[in-house]
Amino acid sequence: MKNPAPTTTYQLNKDSFKGMGEKFGWKNPMQSPRLMKIVISTGIGSLKDKKKIELIADRMARITGQKPALRGAKKSIATFKVRTGDPVGYQVTLRGKRMCDFVDRLVHIALPRTKDFRGIVRTAVDEMGNYTLGIKEHTIFAETSDEDLKDVFGMGITIVTSSQKKDQTLAFLEYLGFPFKKEEVKK
Repeated sequence: MKNPAPTTTYQLNKDSFKGMGEKFGWKNPMQSPRLMKIVISTGIGSLKDKKKIELIADRMARITGQKPALRGAKKSIATFKVRTGDPVGYQVTLRGKRMCDFVDRLVHIALPRTKDFRGIVRTAVDEMGNYTLGIKEHTIFAETSDEDLKDVFGMGITIVTSSQKKDQTLAFLEYLGFPFKKEEVKK
């Protein structure tokens, strides 16, 4: 049931209706779930070193193919010595062809390179049909150089779909080729 990488979002939506329409009883292609966008974010924490902050921005730009936007703190928190507007992270929103290319690289190249990878969990789907995936090391992406292992950072990837139901979202992501963990049979 795995689908080769689509080149456009239109192709992706057309193929997903053909592959999943009978299972869910859809009569119209507009009923099938679609990828709306992918949001990739990372925190820079309390880094004060400009070179490390620029390195994180550069690596995120290489991974996503788009310049990340700097995000500021929404509230002042005295305990963490953070003031409103202080930079706390970077965020990239992907749509269209870049989104399809990123999904293809994530599923076929990056996730299999993860150390001791056994699949991603099925429970990370929220009530609105979005799937959130956490990555501990950015070095699993082939675009980054593995020589600077001291500056490793993690990132959160949120895949936003048009589906409103968890089972349809999981079926759609399985159709795209996401490697979910096998469910264990309890005795």
